[in-house]
Amino acid sequence: MTAIDIVRALGPIDAKSVRRDPLLRWLIFYPLLLAVLIRWGVPFLRSHLILRFQFDLYPYYPLLMSFVMLMTPMLAGTVIGFLLLDQRDDQTLMALQVTPLTLSGYFAYRIAVPTALSLAMTVLMFPLTALVAVSPLIIVSAGLGSCLVAPLYALFLGAFARNKVQGFALAKALGILGVPPVIAYFVESPWQLIFGIDPLYWPAKFLWIVHANHRAGWVYLLAGLLLQMMLLRLLLQRMIR
Repeated sequence: MTAIDIVRALGPIDAKSVRRDPLLRWLIFYPLLLAVLIRWGVPFLRSHLILRFQFDLYPYYPLLMSFVMLMTPMLAGTVIGFLLLDQRDDQTLMALQVTPLTLSGYFAYRIAVPTALSLAMTVLMFPLTALVAVSPLIIVSAGLGSCLVAPLYALFLGAFARNKVQGFALAKALGILGVPPVIAYFVESPWQLIFGIDPLYWPAKFLWIVHANHRAGWVYLLAGLLLQMMLLRLLLQRMIR
């Protein structure tokens, strides 16, 4: 089967699953709602903090944008992970073994969809939030550096959750991965590299560095992609087993 055939076969199934699940529908639109809230709420909060506490939030805009940037693939991966668990519970994966769709083709689809969805939404989030002013090249690069987080989340849920109930618990636990990058922002280099074991640190660090006009940011982008691809391979092997 070609890539187009796979999308035609599995796409309508995924769309139907999302439509019938209120939680998944909410997760899909949550990043857009968050972007609108940040666009109007953060400037208001900044003005309030300056008047009340003489504290300017502006220097921390890159940190806020990195949080939004990482939230997008995390939610996209969670949605795909729940779809994966649903199809496993419904024995869809067993049924696929007697169809022309190969297991490798199925997982290629499962990786490609959240990656593409995450990349598109991340690129859209930058102009929607209007928090940081960076070039289109930086926006696309930031999206590429963070979009693999989506299939990582999806495959982690599929590999370690036995059912959707456990999937909910694991999805909440995975939220803790967003904490180390926030802490790292306030830690001086080279001690920041301690947080490099978290795959979310590298795309966040890339955004901070390039926003400060440092060319070394591309090193962090490449390092993050290498780590994410290594983890993706390990999770895919476990999922196939």
